[in-house]
Amino acid sequence: MTSPRVWLLIGEKAGDNTQLRALAKALGWSTTEKRCRYRRTELLTNRLLGTTLLGMIRARSDPLEPEWPDLVLTAGRRNEPIARWIARESGGRTRIVHVGRPWSSPERFDLVVTTPQYDLPASDRVLVVDMPLHGVRPEALAEAARSWRTQFVDLPRPRIAVLVGGPTGFIGFGKRTVVRLARESETLARWRGGSLLVTTSARTPSFAADLLERELTVPTRIYPHGGERNPYMAYLALADEFIVTGESASMLAEAAATAKPIHIFDPTREDGPWSRLRPRALGRLVREALGPRRMKRDPLGIPRALVEKGRARWLGEAPRNASRGTPQTDDLERAACAIRRLFPEARDGGAQAPSDASMTPKDGR
Repeated sequence: MTSPRVWLLIGEKAGDNTQLRALAKALGWSTTEKRCRYRRTELLTNRLLGTTLLGMIRARSDPLEPEWPDLVLTAGRRNEPIARWIARESGGRTRIVHVGRPWSSPERFDLVVTTPQYDLPASDRVLVVDMPLHGVRPEALAEAARSWRTQFVDLPRPRIAVLVGGPTGFIGFGKRTVVRLARESETLARWRGGSLLVTTSARTPSFAADLLERELTVPTRIYPHGGERNPYMAYLALADEFIVTGESASMLAEAAATAKPIHIFDPTREDGPWSRLRPRALGRLVREALGPRRMKRDPLGIPRALVEKGRARWLGEAPRNASRGTPQTDDLERAACAIRRLFPEARDGGAQAPSDASMTPKDGR
């Protein structure tokens, strides 16, 4: 066997797609992206039938037909039944690697690559990495810096990038939260004598960019998500430090990759007991209460771990406690090595995979 053929199941969540593409690039194998579109009823059909394409709008999705891949990389609940369908159609030859939290038992996958925010039981099919995988690499940062360097020369330093996420699970991210983010960010910028580079994301409420622009009075550049010529990578390259909203594990991982100081904004402080009565939050509450252990998620688990390890600090803490981030040096390669181990017959199998001991959490979770 030469290089295994890989399919990436590309869904609706940018963070999931970023992780899959970064992992595929690290493997260096022949890769085809398969974009998937979903029916509103996908949760019902997927939960009832398990292995099915009924949750998928096939006419609006990329075709799934032979030759079947050797490996499917997937992330997110909606793609799990599709991945299993592909494996079944291949006669069981296709291996499945899931990134993130699986809704199905990890034993239904060849490998699950996950993070500590998900409480998965120990298994030789589970690899726990510190933070979400990403594609931020020195060469990409250098190219972004060359392309954008002149765009921010009028802004005083330090330039502080503010990476804004949005509501998720029990976290509402309403107007009071956005106003507090503006005030705490401005306080830091004023104390440091610097400026702010603000960017919103796909999850950010539509009102947030305008509200931030009205609230901020220090020198500021704001990029609303969906605009032309996205400067996100340039922000990572040219900012001197970061403010990241704590519910966004992906943006935290990308900021940490630059090894610059990180201030984490806690978006939960305005959320009172009524926040759990929102429809989306109620669904999560039921899943976590009645579902298996893997359904539980600590939305601030990764930020707390970063602070405890001295890799970041909470926004608003005393300046003497500020910490520098450290780059993600081995998570991506550990994941790639674990996948290569599934294909010992591949002639370009790559580096030696990690031992069984490194494939499970040290604390036995």
